[in-house]
Amino acid sequence: MRSYRGNVVDLTGKSAIITGGTRGIGRGIAKALVSVGANVAITGRIESDVENATAELGTIGPGTISGYVCDVRHYDQVKSLFAAFGMVDILINNAGVGIFAPVESMSPEDFRAVLETNVCGVFYCCHEAIPLMKRRGGGYIINISSLAGANPHPQMAAYNASKFGLNGFSEALMQEVRQDGIKVSYIMPGSVNTEFGGDEPSDQKSWQLQPDDIARVVIDLLEYPGRALPSRIEIRPSQPPKKQ
Repeated sequence: MRSYRGNVVDLTGKSAIITGGTRGIGRGIAKALVSVGANVAITGRIESDVENATAELGTIGPGTISGYVCDVRHYDQVKSLFAAFGMVDILINNAGVGIFAPVESMSPEDFRAVLETNVCGVFYCCHEAIPLMKRRGGGYIINISSLAGANPHPQMAAYNASKFGLNGFSEALMQEVRQDGIKVSYIMPGSVNTEFGGDEPSDQKSWQLQPDDIARVVIDLLEYPGRALPSRIEIRPSQPPKKQ
């Protein structure tokens, strides 16, 4: 049988930035990329979280890990991040906020926090990354979206709006930069067993996706031949609890 894994792209020495990389999905992706030899920078808003994550990920190898405090809602912080890291082959826009409440009771501040993180933050990072990628002859941008970007739910209007917007942004960006050798994909996970949105990982939720599942999708995308672009990936738990 022919093996389709024999001519994969070598990720050794590639430079990758992962926003929101201190926990959950972002941390899982960072672990996977360091394991295949990439030089990874993760970001987070809390300095102690960044320090703890980089200390743990630094023991994995053979790639390298560095950490930066950055709130992607603030363009000046994003600009400083990319100036400090200096180069980027891979950008994983993973930083995200989930605040869930009815529209009439959600504060304007919370609504802005969701949109500014999940949409504006992605724009800021792409805005800074694209010129750097063009200078290096190409790159890959992967945006972590959600099935909530296609399936609206009550009390999720802000989050739905952000992920619907992120999907549209990703589709348009993909068409803008594909001729520059820059690929753009977005991943839409279902339920993932993380701390996102105030949730807590637990054995009782073992039916949910794990961060490693999303990391595997990222590695698969990055290893695709240059001629192929899976631009949108949906991934969901295979056996969720039956609805009563």
